[in-house]
Amino acid sequence: MVWPVFLLSVIVAAALAVVGHRIEGGGGTGPVRLVPLERVLGGGMESLSAPHGEVPVRGRVDELASLRRMLKRPGERLAVLCGAGGVGKTTIAAALADIARAEGVRVFWVRWRGQAELAEQMARIALECGLSEERFEEARAGRVGLPDVVWEQLNRAGRWLIVLDNVDEPGEVGPGGEPVAGYRGWVRPGGRGLLLLTSRDGEAATWGARAELLRVAPLAEPAGGQVLLDAVPGAGTAQEAERLSVRLGGLPLALQAAGRYLAAPGSRYHTFTDYEEALDSHLSTLLGAEHPSGANPEAARQLVRYTWELSLDQLASNGNTLARPVLRLLSLLAPAPVPVSFLDPALVTAACGIPATAVSVETAVNGLHAYGLLDTPSQAGGTPATGQVILHPLVREITALTLRAETPDLEILHHALAERMADVVDEAADAGSSGWSISRLLTPHALATAQVTPDARTAGRTLDRLSVSLRRAGHAEQAVILAEQALRHMQSGLGHEHTDVLRSRNSLASALSDLGRREEAAGLHQQNLAGFERILGPDHPDTLTSRNNLANVLHHLGQYQESADLHQQTLSDRERVLGPDHPDTRTSRSNLANALYYLGRHGESAALHQQALTEYERELGPDHPRTLGSRSNLANTLWRLGRHQEAADLHQQNLADRERILGPDHPHTLASCQNLADALRRLGRHQEAADLHQQNLADRERILGPDHPDTLGSRNNLANTLRRLGRHQEAANLHQQNLAAFERILGPDHPRTLNSRNNLANALRDLGRLREAAGLHQQTLAGLERVLGPDHPDTRTSRNNLARLGTQAPSRRASTRVWGGLRIRRRG
Repeated sequence: MVWPVFLLSVIVAAALAVVGHRIEGGGGTGPVRLVPLERVLGGGMESLSAPHGEVPVRGRVDELASLRRMLKRPGERLAVLCGAGGVGKTTIAAALADIARAEGVRVFWVRWRGQAELAEQMARIALECGLSEERFEEARAGRVGLPDVVWEQLNRAGRWLIVLDNVDEPGEVGPGGEPVAGYRGWVRPGGRGLLLLTSRDGEAATWGARAELLRVAPLAEPAGGQVLLDAVPGAGTAQEAERLSVRLGGLPLALQAAGRYLAAPGSRYHTFTDYEEALDSHLSTLLGAEHPSGANPEAARQLVRYTWELSLDQLASNGNTLARPVLRLLSLLAPAPVPVSFLDPALVTAACGIPATAVSVETAVNGLHAYGLLDTPSQAGGTPATGQVILHPLVREITALTLRAETPDLEILHHALAERMADVVDEAADAGSSGWSISRLLTPHALATAQVTPDARTAGRTLDRLSVSLRRAGHAEQAVILAEQALRHMQSGLGHEHTDVLRSRNSLASALSDLGRREEAAGLHQQNLAGFERILGPDHPDTLTSRNNLANVLHHLGQYQESADLHQQTLSDRERVLGPDHPDTRTSRSNLANALYYLGRHGESAALHQQALTEYERELGPDHPRTLGSRSNLANTLWRLGRHQEAADLHQQNLADRERILGPDHPHTLASCQNLADALRRLGRHQEAADLHQQNLADRERILGPDHPDTLGSRNNLANTLRRLGRHQEAANLHQQNLAAFERILGPDHPRTLNSRNNLANALRDLGRLREAAGLHQQTLAGLERVLGPDHPDTRTSRNNLARLGTQAPSRRASTRVWGGLRIRRRG
């Protein structure tokens, strides 16, 4: 009797194991566990109850509105709240659960703890929604898969909401390795109810075509500040709370941690301001604490640092071995968008010591993005900036903190970053205008890398090269910042007399000149020229370049004769030393032509400009920036020679070419717009000219600022054109504003200040304010005779204006024809 009973027991046990396997996995493979009916029926529903929100939900109006619409009309869809750990996905889901309960919807909440427990919970939900014990027993008997039975009942039931919280490992949901996107396992779109999942995985392919992904972002400033005020109302003002929220990147988990800390009676800091200041020195203890051993896993998820390490652990377990090293590497860069192309395999291999390929680096970046640890920055209009990634500021800070704790000596990483930065900057500089956009992206990261680069010369050279690229792109302010730092690094590594230091100083002077800080630029160029002549001699190409640059800035300062003399000397020396066809010689020829133009020698200027343009077109092509500059200069000179239509045609061509090649906001494009408007005014097309000048002034105020010399030139030219249209009071107001700015910025005797004073006098004369006009004309003439000499064309024009004012005043209509304006400065 014993042996038959024993054999029967073995057979029954084996059958139960098979049935349990089918119930748990629906026929799949892998380890399973039997789900006893008694346990399912006796488990109660308490563990399926959704948490209630204890405080108001801030800043999630859009997300909740979308989820409420889906709750009312699921439409065979499921919803996924995805984002980085700590961003507030569970909070939003709990808020929706509160709303659903208030509307009479049955709500079930399941915390992901593995396949076995999920199967048990889903079975209990189905039974609660009316699944018969007989149908459940059919699944236990293996005649049908348990997931099919559960979803068959859910699709028959009334309105319901099921939340699967913290499904951060979708591949484990199953059952039996069943992919989520196939909708044959536990995750399926409901019929009359809504399945809502929260997950760090934001990859659309993971969740399938019927999943509506709602990406949860950090909170905006007002909402983040309100979260802090909700937690500790007496810790400061709304503005102080918002500042702390910005410092914490609007991350709800960090905001909640800060609120709990400030509310605790034993804390050292009790105000938002104190906490914000303490973060700079105590980040590791306030928010960067490690996971204490033995701590409850659910409690550990509330630690900011630990919650991100969980995501990195999961990525590593999925085979994404480079995700953690790439995130660590990015944390050493600046808090700004990073071009993905910067992360090449050689950099990752050198920095991390792990062999990397283009595919593995791409996989790491995409994995970090899918888990919300990397984001894609937005462009104007809200569209994603493709090819760029950005770290959440707190992710960056805490990751860097973790990296320093794990790797006390970061020299290998810093060296790898410096080498890669130098290579990418060189590539961008060599690419010309096509490399300008990446140069601008690299700027904050180059500055950050330079601060930790062991080799000061390498750091300085990289910053200097990048500064030159940004100057050419028209970003003078950034160029000055880079050039100042480049010079500082160069001087610290090489001293003050090294030729590389002199070249770096030259870059800074040129950038300052572009920014309108001409006096500072002239001082640096003068210092540099003396250094080059002493170290390299008067005929060295670098010395000739330094003399050329000094001549250019003297021209901007209104010292036209000194500028022309230096350009003439430099051209002669370059023709002798470099030859007549050298690119630098052509540059000198063009610069001398500009100097002669401002001395009133327009015929000579036009001949040199025509020669330079022919050479540029032949050597560089019609679209090169130097060719465009040469064409602009020739057009200006033709206008002075009375060949107005030819000048207008060249300016029209140049504007179209510069908009196409350089973009509408480049300073050279704006110069072409101004020049074309001037040419149209000379052709009598005053309204078209006024429209262009108005647009040009607005653009320059926006890009260069209201006091930049080029902006003042635009305002001057608009005023002159309004005067032609008979809008005399508007013209006088603009000229009055400009004269005050010119006197403040350039001084009372600068030729451009004298020009502005002359134009204001003409505008006052149009308004009949003859005594004021006469005083200004007398002052202008005296200044021009002193600065430019008695025979300069502008001096003669001023003398004629004063003489005419002494005769019987002409009609206002006639005044716009006979009263002369001085020369308007144009850029090439």
